[in-house]
This record gives sequence, C-alpha cells and structure tokens, in this order.
Amino acid sequence: MPSATALRLQIEHTLENRFPAALSPVPRTIREVAATGIAEVDRLLDGGLPVGAISEITGLESSGRTSLALAFVAGRTQEGRVCAWVDAGDSFDPESAAASGVRLKQLLWVRCRGVESGAKPWARLDQALRAADLLVQAGGFAALVLDLGSVAPEQGCRIPLATWFRFRQAADRTRCSLLVLGQAPFAQSSAAVVVECAALLSRAEAGTVLNGFTYEVRSGRQRQPAPITGPRMPPASTWTATSPWERERSA
Repeated sequence: MPSATALRLQIEHTLENRFPAALSPVPRTIREVAATGIAEVDRLLDGGLPVGAISEITGLESSGRTSLALAFVAGRTQEGRVCAWVDAGDSFDPESAAASGVRLKQLLWVRCRGVESGAKPWARLDQALRAADLLVQAGGFAALVLDLGSVAPEQGCRIPLATWFRFRQAADRTRCSLLVLGQAPFAQSSAAVVVECAALLSRAEAGTVLNGFTYEVRSGRQRQPAPITGPRMPPASTWTATSPWERERSA
C-alpha cells in the first residue's frame, strides 16, 4: 500500500498540467500593518492593525474603542493620507477628534440620520453599510472607520456574511484598513483581527472632570498572525489615555 507521501506525489503529478502543486500550501507572507500610535496596543498586535483587511474593535460604551480608532486615524491623516469615518449613530465629535490629533481636512465624515423622526435602527445601519460599500469600493482611503457602536448586537448580527466578504475583498484590493467599531464582533471570519476593549478606571480632577482613562485591550482573534520575531506578548495589555482637552492645555 503506497504511503501518504507517495500518494500525494502521484496525485500532484497527475494534476500538474491543470492544477500545479494542487496539494501544496500557499507560502505565508508577512502581513502589512500600520501602527495605531499606542505603543501597548502595537506590541500586542505585532506592529499594529493590518492594511488591506478588516479589523474589529469591540467593547461597551466608554471602553476605549473610539479612542483607539481616533489614535489610528490621527496617525494616518498626519501622514497626509485620506481617511473616512462612517457614523451610523451620528455621534462623532469633530472637536474631540481634532484634539486627538486627527487632521480634519484629511477626513471624510459621513453622518447617518433617520429619514424621519422615529426611524427604525435598521434604517441608519442600512445607510452606514451602503456608504461604507461605496467608499471602500472607490478606493483612495488609507483607513475607513465603520462606527456601529450605537447599533444593538441583535441588529448587527443581521448583517449578511456576503456583505462582510464583499468588504474584505474590496479592502484587500484598495489596500484600505477597514475598522469596524461595535459592541460585539459582527464580521466573523471576514475580520483579520478582533480587538476587545474594556474600561478599567479613570481619574477625577476637581471632582467634575474625568481624565487619565485606563483601558484593557485584548486580542480576541488574529486570522493571519504575524511571525513571532521576539518574546510572545501576553493576550491582553493596558494603556492609559489622558483627555484630549488635557493634552491640548498642557501643550
């Protein structure tokens, strides 16, 4: 009885004219990443968030997911690159973004609003998905943030898998870093990286101003992890962010 190796070689020899190396694995390549600007997060993710792929940043309100996305977009815009922010909940604050280092002239802000008062949540979600589809397919954006933080998990889970697959293909083709912010992961297997955020503590100043937020960041999944070139990092890390207004005052 032929061995498994001999059988494999026989099959490949038979199929080599039509399917070269039919059973040979595709060589692994080092993925391209872009730094988030937060040293602790970059170490956790082996350099940063992937380019040309979907990254999900999940967590509850005030968990640090928006601060992490703003830090990433700030770095991209400061490099002179154009980014986009699709805001499903119409909650994006340009002043806070500018104080966090985002160059607003390099940022396209898409605000999703209900057609009429009392519009169903799915209406805004549908607007956000359509806008994100147009932008990621068009290309030219170094980063595109699809902010679904205000979308209930049961609504986000209704997004068809075909939509995420389409986004993944377009992001790869246009070399766009697509960041999806949500209370839970929605893209499933189409996401290359899932980052889970949680708030740990904050410091109050004068009894009324909150500052010095400390967050926990955990790598939930990496579909294609980068090669390990140094000591393996722990599955979670913490980072402290001062208020953008405090940074502006002390500058």
